[in-house]
Amino acid sequence: MTATLSLAQARRIALAAQGFGAARPQAPGPLHLRRTLDRLGLHQIDSVNVLSRAHYLPAFSRLGHYDRAALDEAAWGRRSKRRMFEYWAHEASLLPLDLHPMLRWRMAEADRGERGWSSLRVYAREKRDEVDAVLDRIRAEGPLAVSDFDDGKSRSGWWEWGDSKRKLEWLFWAGHITTATRRGGFERVYDLTERVIPPAILALPTPDKATAHRALVGRAAAALGIATETDLRDYFRTGVADTRAAIAELAEEGVLLPASIAGWRRPAWLHRDARHPRRVNARALLVPFDPLIWERDRTERLFGFHYRIEIYTPAEKRRYGYYVLPFLLGDRLVARVDLKADRQASMLRVLSTHLEPDAPAATRAELDEELAAMAGWLGLERVSRG
Repeated sequence: MTATLSLAQARRIALAAQGFGAARPQAPGPLHLRRTLDRLGLHQIDSVNVLSRAHYLPAFSRLGHYDRAALDEAAWGRRSKRRMFEYWAHEASLLPLDLHPMLRWRMAEADRGERGWSSLRVYAREKRDEVDAVLDRIRAEGPLAVSDFDDGKSRSGWWEWGDSKRKLEWLFWAGHITTATRRGGFERVYDLTERVIPPAILALPTPDKATAHRALVGRAAAALGIATETDLRDYFRTGVADTRAAIAELAEEGVLLPASIAGWRRPAWLHRDARHPRRVNARALLVPFDPLIWERDRTERLFGFHYRIEIYTPAEKRRYGYYVLPFLLGDRLVARVDLKADRQASMLRVLSTHLEPDAPAATRAELDEELAAMAGWLGLERVSRG
């Protein structure tokens, strides 16, 4: 039987699944952070630091004033304290450790030269001896960054990668090494996977590819609450055929329930454990890489909110600004603000504010409170407009 939902119902289901269905804790601690990571399934990593690095923001949006050092420890701290690992999921991501076995098929494909950028696949076969030499050096010397190699300095975008960076990234794709820590300007430091991932995780059995896809699609469905096939496929970037097979099996098991959403052209899937709140009283600024809004078509379907990140748009052609965050109030996206953390002046600069046509009268006051909260969390003394 197909569930028939209004757009407002679907929106509230999605918000609750993403952690916006309850009030923020008064004193968020490591346990709240861990629950948020488990709920979302990943925090996307991005190098832009005009406000704060992207992986810190989703937890703030849901929890409020949490300690970023707790996330650092969970991601890059002592092995016994780790709760996350880095890998390619929805782009570069921090993931809960229990997902490591579910992504080993992706590592195995990279190891065979079947996955990853074409410039890296040559190391799977033709240049295997060269990456083995890099691996041997890490094994002997311990954790190394690309800057520890002669050709690794002064490289920025992936199109300017030196040979050592490409070798390290292939080893990372293939699961032979992973991120031990980050240093300096957020530079990745690599080490052998077996010296970083806790032994209990490494000892978990490796599922076959179909089982792994069922787990990933099921996890995506739980994180989204209500989703189309495209939404489910996008979350962990799984393939079309593999995702469809996983959906069919999860539907047969009753984990996914067919649904029809008013105004959506495509059928949807409802997770059986999804909450159906009658009201959502959320208030949050959302980083462009937040899983609630990273799939722009879904954002428009759920919220009627057309959103594009304009970092790569020439300044004179930008409509809203460089690093623009949508503002969630209640169960709607009601405004967007272009923000910059001016650390030298200890200011959170609001470069522009744009309210949606149907924004409620309280939007500016609520936004001002949220901006003040964000400034405090970032350690900035005040908010400055203009």
